[in-house]
Amino acid sequence: MSTDADLRIIAEQEKELVFESFDEATAFELGALIRSRGIDEKLPIIIDIQLWDRPLFYAALPGSTVNNADWARRKRNVVRVFHRSTYGLALEKATPDGLFPARYGLDPADYVLAGGGFPIREKGAGVIGAVCVSGLPQRDDHALVVAALCEKLGKDLGSLALPQAAS
Repeated sequence: MSTDADLRIIAEQEKELVFESFDEATAFELGALIRSRGIDEKLPIIIDIQLWDRPLFYAALPGSTVNNADWARRKRNVVRVFHRSTYGLALEKATPDGLFPARYGLDPADYVLAGGGFPIREKGAGVIGAVCVSGLPQRDDHALVVAALCEKLGKDLGSLALPQAAS
């Protein structure tokens, strides 16, 4: 599948994966979905769910590292600035080093072009936070978040998932 096709699907994900309301209980349920899958599949991931004013859910699974936590923080910062999926931005910008071009003025210590960050959108409020996963290849981080959002929101994953990447 082409990058353009992936970007169209990601735009549809961002449009469809919107909460009627989002609170601490919702964050816990969403984080627990991702954590459960991570444990079942032995994924070495960090899960970080935050509203802009405070953290709501955090889990570090076996095999994850402090670097994963920092990558999640950098992904969250990107969602906060652009209100978009970090994987969509990574595909769109396609920089070889995963960094924003200098013209954006975004410090690489705080911002990264890597999949796994997804905006938390609330109907009537817009983007209010981010859910981030780090520890897998970026497309897999993104897919894990989207699958959990689809499950939590009762959306059909089959119609919103990116196709498997060619090996």
